Amino acid sequence: MSADTTLRITLEQEDDYAFRIRFDDTAIADLMADEPAPLGKGEGPNPTRLLLAAVANCLSASLLFALRKFKNAPGKLVTQATAELVRNEQGRLRVGHIHADIRLAEAGAAHASLERILAQFENFCVVTESVRHGIDVSVSITDADGVQLHGTARMDQGGA
Repeated sequence: MSADTTLRITLEQEDDYAFRIRFDDTAIADLMADEPAPLGKGEGPNPTRLLLAAVANCLSASLLFALRKFKNAPGKLVTQATAELVRNEQGRLRVGHIHADIRLAEAGAAHASLERILAQFENFCVVTESVRHGIDVSVSITDADGVQLHGTARMDQGGA
């Protein structure tokens, strides 16, 4: 994708707060988004959950790419992400913080150049680095043995 690429989606209201998201110029299946009750029926993820999923997916894919670039063969990554909703000065809900906890399937020592990978993989995540201009985003990487390899654990993620 070149630096001047434009991505396009189309949202079409289906019912109340339910919108069909069409990923224009692709073969990607449509996605339904909806607000939870009482506004909507919760028949799809709402925009906040989509944002959280985008950040978590981008970080996971970036880490996977970096691991493979250095000739590692990682097992399946599992990422849990949380979004902390806070009220701004006007009392409106905003995403105040996002935390992504990425778990490796094996011990950190099983990977070559891990220190270098962990020092740079976040910089290549388009979504996270874009979002960070308005939302605090933190990331932690934990291996299969529960060893934290990168970042800081969040209290709501079972960290200390």
